[in-house]
Amino acid sequence: MSPPDERLRARDLGVTIGSYAPGAHNAITDVPGVEVGQTTVRWGAPDLPPGEGPACTGVTVIWPARDVLDNPVAAGFFALSGAGELTDRSEIEELGHIGTPIALTGTMQVGLVYDAICRYFIERVPGIGGEQGVLIPVVAECDDSYLHDARGFHLTHEHVYAALDSATGGPVAEGCVGGGTGMVCFNYKGGIGTSSRLLPPEHGGWTVGALVMTNFGRRSRLSFAGVPLGLHLPAVPGEQPAPSDRGLCIVVIATDAPLDGRQLARVAKRGALGLGRTGSTGSNGSGELLIAFSTGYRPREPPGTARRLTIESDAIDPIFVATIDAVEEAVLSSLCMATTTTGRYGRVVPALDLQLVRAALARYPGVE
Repeated sequence: MSPPDERLRARDLGVTIGSYAPGAHNAITDVPGVEVGQTTVRWGAPDLPPGEGPACTGVTVIWPARDVLDNPVAAGFFALSGAGELTDRSEIEELGHIGTPIALTGTMQVGLVYDAICRYFIERVPGIGGEQGVLIPVVAECDDSYLHDARGFHLTHEHVYAALDSATGGPVAEGCVGGGTGMVCFNYKGGIGTSSRLLPPEHGGWTVGALVMTNFGRRSRLSFAGVPLGLHLPAVPGEQPAPSDRGLCIVVIATDAPLDGRQLARVAKRGALGLGRTGSTGSNGSGELLIAFSTGYRPREPPGTARRLTIESDAIDPIFVATIDAVEEAVLSSLCMATTTTGRYGRVVPALDLQLVRAALARYPGVE
């Protein structure tokens, strides 16, 4: 058995969600060409005056492909509950594509991150803002101000540049990192989580990956691989007695399956089922926003370019299943990997106690 304070991914607790196997890294980066970079901004004493700290925030960047500016990827969008912000949403819905990296951060930092991405590419691509056209970066947010001093604007352009520059394939850090540094989920510390699924050859052989930034839910509703875990957990110190599911979650789904914007909007919608399986209700005042993109379908490819036919009819069903399972596991891993965090005003958000999770799961022997 692992030490009490060791953080483990959900799958490392012996839980298997769904029948499809994960990719090599069980991460969104298992989709070929997808890269993730993160900058964590964490400093300052909890008693600093508003505007001076502490900082408990960051930014997570997903590159759908390194040539995404010149060759956008097909994309779709779905809002389970729309009380949140995701820039470029109208273009995704209208044109069915994404032409920039996707950034996740705190609510009051959307403008800075948007500006930083524009400046980043202007400095590196001479035609941006001129003959090559303008950028509309995709930036999504969750409110981290319970722990983070949002009045201080402690995230900088340099932090965004560092996340863009450091993005790689391979393993993805989870929990209290990047945009997830200050997030709270089911009254426990939330943050960044990721997972993937590989479809067998008879179902297309495609890869589906998900990355989430979790900041929603109340403890009593937490479900862990079908186990009503929240009912077996003690109240969290400082937990508000009035029940509330209000919060936010950003879900990014990637696949190499050839899907156009219409089909990807359907995939994004199924990601909401994965959120629901963990305990989300999409409550009034919450913002669960979901994006799905495909590296296997490029809407702007020039005439004459060989293009695979998009998946239609029942052939898309395995992708729906993989999406639901990957999103569910990503949310659970965001909780399992996060650590107890102290933020502004001395507020403490505890990590999910994995020993209690093991004990609760043991009551349901059919769970694997």
